[in-house]
Amino acid sequence: MDFAWFRDLGNLAQTGNFSQAAELGNISQPAFSRRIKAIEAWVGVTLVDRSKHPVALNSAGAQMLEAGQQALARLETERTQIREAHSLPDNYMVTFGAQHSIGWRFYPAWLQAFEDAYGPIISRLRADDLPNCLEDLRNGEVDFVIAYDSDYAQSIGDETGIDSVRIGDDALIPVCKRGADGAPLFDFGRKLSVEIPYLRFGANAPIGRHIEPLLRRGDLYGKLRVVYENSMAGALRIRAREGAGVAWLPRSLVGPDLEAGLMVQIGDGSMEIGLQIRLHRLRRNANQLTRQIWAFLSSRETVPLMARMS
Repeated sequence: MDFAWFRDLGNLAQTGNFSQAAELGNISQPAFSRRIKAIEAWVGVTLVDRSKHPVALNSAGAQMLEAGQQALARLETERTQIREAHSLPDNYMVTFGAQHSIGWRFYPAWLQAFEDAYGPIISRLRADDLPNCLEDLRNGEVDFVIAYDSDYAQSIGDETGIDSVRIGDDALIPVCKRGADGAPLFDFGRKLSVEIPYLRFGANAPIGRHIEPLLRRGDLYGKLRVVYENSMAGALRIRAREGAGVAWLPRSLVGPDLEAGLMVQIGDGSMEIGLQIRLHRLRRNANQLTRQIWAFLSSRETVPLMARMS
């Protein structure tokens, strides 16, 4: 007995044609016909009425197909449960993918808050560019991806099978070096004879999509002159701290610099870009542990863990 026979029988019932059913099963028609005859020999009766066009299962064939499909479904369920039981929860490593700027400071604090509330888990972080994180999610190489959303841009569109839950908040704020007199080196409010040097995220950096609409809306392009580009928030932070120009950076990233007086936020509140930090999953790749984590976080979405810490 070969369980593939039941899939063949189901394909034949669906198509009513030996050639089309063989194509669905990715085998030749002669091989497919031999497999149908093999299951009939195993059962001991004819299962297919070949006198009809299209062909159809007779009552014995329909009965056997139903029994086979139920058995297959039960076996698949048992296999999944056995695999999860052997991999969870003691030794399964939950893998998070995150944009570099999230992985720098937000992620460690969020993970600690999560484990304090949920319980300890074995986990690791892959910090990478967002497109690579999403590709890893689709390939099943990470369990979750953490990314920014704002009123200006979403990290992931309405992609089928991907769910999202809010786990925190941040903001992109314009910052620059503090001068010797304590004032910012650059200020949008000053009347300057030259444009303000702008440290910009590279064209391929998704985080830049949150900033560009604000610059257009606020008519800031005429006041800014791009002097440096980089896709890494950490690289822009270093240049801003050195006094090379103004950059919009996550508050969570530059908080220590602001507190230490190394940098200062410039502009008013209209220059800030509110960010939601969202956790994404691919539904089809969920297992017992990641489903439990998802349910836990979903029940707390209105008050994210990081919000409760502040």
